[in-house]
Amino acid sequence: MENAARTAAYHALMAERTDDVSRRLAAIFPGDEPQRFVWELGCGHGHFLNAYAAAHSDKVCVGIDIVGERIKRALRKRDRAGLQNLHFIHAEARLFLGVLPRHVSIEQLFILFPDPWPKKRHHKHRIIQPSFLEAVAARCAPSARVHFRTDYQPYFEDARAVFVEHPRWEIADEPWPFEQETVFQARAESYYSLTARPVRA
Repeated sequence: MENAARTAAYHALMAERTDDVSRRLAAIFPGDEPQRFVWELGCGHGHFLNAYAAAHSDKVCVGIDIVGERIKRALRKRDRAGLQNLHFIHAEARLFLGVLPRHVSIEQLFILFPDPWPKKRHHKHRIIQPSFLEAVAARCAPSARVHFRTDYQPYFEDARAVFVEHPRWEIADEPWPFEQETVFQARAESYYSLTARPVRA
């Protein structure tokens, strides 16, 4: 009975979170006309995306993070800056993709210094996985880009291999589009970056 109660509570929590993210996205992207946005996955306290949104006032920017307190701090930064084009949502990446309105597509995706899960038995938790790239590709604009940066070289090599081997992605030989030092970048002795684009049919 205890396990059944826990399972029921988990499903209720996930339904509540799904409904909340759906409502927030509907408010950001009203109507049904095609729209594009810039997405930061794992936005932390919002340093990068606040700077990006300030420099690109014509673009809708959305940051997500699984830690609610980080989102609260990111929202305070946004409100102080008065950025109307910037939004932060407490959400997990796959849930976010699952409820993203069908008329909305990803223009740019930034994944900056994600948890590298260095132990081999934990690699399954890394965000750069074939299934995740497949889900992103399904929601990308044809000209979309994914920008990935990490300070852990083994993760960078593994992530690069996932992009290279994926039939819907290819590495793009392009300069990094926007520099803004994050908390993790400031702590890193060195870091590694790549940009990928969807494979044209």
